[in-house]
Amino acid sequence: MRGTDLLTDAFGRIREAVHGAVDGLTADELAFRVDEEANSVAWLVWHLTRVQDDHVADAAGTSQVWSDDGWDRRFALPFPAEETGYGHDTDEVAAVRVPSGDLLLGYHDAVHDRTLTYLGTLSDEDLDRVVDESWDPPVTLGVRLVSVVNDDMQHAGQAGYARGVVLRQR
Repeated sequence: MRGTDLLTDAFGRIREAVHGAVDGLTADELAFRVDEEANSVAWLVWHLTRVQDDHVADAAGTSQVWSDDGWDRRFALPFPAEETGYGHDTDEVAAVRVPSGDLLLGYHDAVHDRTLTYLGTLSDEDLDRVVDESWDPPVTLGVRLVSVVNDDMQHAGQAGYARGVVLRQR
């Protein structure tokens, strides 16, 4: 099995977890926060998808799905288009509201598709290419993609937990 096959499987698992966290929730349920400092399902899924979009586009040397396909306009969030949610405070988290899960899932699926297309162009040797020399040791493409998988899966799990809390309150 090739390394890119493993990455494709991992990103597919993220997609499944995202759909499992979002499917069937109302706009209010997507925005629910366990307390005023917690992240909502909407923010978690938006953020993990923005990070994936940003990092994969950077690695591929392309622009992002967010702006290319007009998702930034559809979401109409009060942030600059390049915003990914990193370091958001409680008010910024609260500002991520969506009319439905379909919007979140549409954006996530578009990023997922772009990610798989990019992975399909790579060889195992490509995964050894250094993409960030500001770290010691320098970060390779393979390490960067595994980092995205790790971050995304953690946030998808958090979204799944938040969903469980929401469903218990129904």
